[in-house]
Amino acid sequence: MTHGFGFSFPNDSNDDGDDRENNERRGEPSNPFAAFGFGGNIGGQSGAQGQGGLGDMLNQFGQMLSGMGSSMNAQDKGDAVNFDLAARMARQRIGSTPAVSEADTRAAEESLRLAELWLDDATTLPASQAKPEAWNAEQWLAKTMPMWKRLVNPVADHMNRAQLETMPEEAREMMGSMAGVVNQMNAMQFGMKLGHALGDLAQQALTGSDFGLPVAPAGVAAVLPRNVAEISKGLSLPGQEVMVYIAAREAARQRLFRHVPWLVERLVSSVEEYAAGLEIDTSHIEEVVRGLNLESGDPQQIQDALQNLQGEDLSPRVGSRNAGATSRLETLIALVEGWVDVVVAEALGERIPSTPQLAEAWARRRATGGSAEQAFSTIVGIELGAPRTRDAAELWRRIGNAVGTQRRDAVWDHPDFLPTAEHLDNPAAFIDTLLDDAPDTDLDDEFAKLEQELRDNPELKREEGDGKDDGSQDGTEL
Repeated sequence: MTHGFGFSFPNDSNDDGDDRENNERRGEPSNPFAAFGFGGNIGGQSGAQGQGGLGDMLNQFGQMLSGMGSSMNAQDKGDAVNFDLAARMARQRIGSTPAVSEADTRAAEESLRLAELWLDDATTLPASQAKPEAWNAEQWLAKTMPMWKRLVNPVADHMNRAQLETMPEEAREMMGSMAGVVNQMNAMQFGMKLGHALGDLAQQALTGSDFGLPVAPAGVAAVLPRNVAEISKGLSLPGQEVMVYIAAREAARQRLFRHVPWLVERLVSSVEEYAAGLEIDTSHIEEVVRGLNLESGDPQQIQDALQNLQGEDLSPRVGSRNAGATSRLETLIALVEGWVDVVVAEALGERIPSTPQLAEAWARRRATGGSAEQAFSTIVGIELGAPRTRDAAELWRRIGNAVGTQRRDAVWDHPDFLPTAEHLDNPAAFIDTLLDDAPDTDLDDEFAKLEQELRDNPELKREEGDGKDDGSQDGTEL
């Protein structure tokens, strides 16, 4: 297994597309069963998994089909995804995972506690009181699956509906009682894709809420020590410093998720809103087919037309009528991670000299594959633009300089107070709104000064009250 630079996700050989390209370059046949989690080459000529030959592979394939049957029976009828199949395929992709050692558990827990102590100096949001835990890849899979279900299920459900809507009415009527079987097959297809993606991500995740995604159970701050150790190998830095930096990011996110009660639900509802508007566009396919002119009868013309199709993208285009939800999701993730960048840098900057290098390594990881948009694309099925985390961090930094830490963190008090995507382009405009809302301290000081003068000089108060109107009674103060 080779690793990318810095915090990059490992470029492991489990990636089907990369395997296929590499095999073809070497003249080896690509593995058509790779999508089902089977590694190695078909003939069993290379790789440990292929040593048993074709018979072993067919035996595994038969076991997989048998498992699929049980998965279909076990599937929850209310789910658009076969999560039982997804979990089994993910575990197969993860393989054997050693239990977390006592030493790793102690290192993760101590790092999280130390990070919480230091974060107190960088933010007014209190500690989350989350339970510190150390996970391996299999524990990450099991404990984050409930939230992945919440995120994936609505997308898959509305995708199925959108597919049905694109079918001609006659085809829908012909399906009849077969609709249930088709739904089960779709659920299995979603399950296999989800299992593949989660299996890969489990081996790459560093915490329970990487990249601002609150997939860990509420009230838990989790770190994956073995995965942290793997990425530490590419850095010329002490492993303990890397662990504390990763723990600080997790602890900072947990403060947001705990003390900003609307935040997690806003992230989830943005996914649900996007899913509700899913639609499939096949107009470009119909246009290409109309341009083939297959009725001409000229074999050469037909052959040329078919060759021209090789460069065409004939996959249906998936979009959403609620595309604004993706923009809000991108901005919200950017604001979460940008805020974490700032408070972690402030908390650790003077205590861990390597903090700038660690922050830059994390940014590279985010830019070269380890990102929220990649997770949403491969697991949830939503194509996000890259969250503008650097811009968001700069905005939070300038807010803190302008109005202080307390006012900066108070921006999280209500979703309407948050900066928008436009404010990432124009931080000064957002800062101006905070300055306009700030109390006029100069005027307050003048009032306080006048009040103190009146208290110290009772004669001033009497003189102001001695003036009499024509209609006032003698000796009576208004």
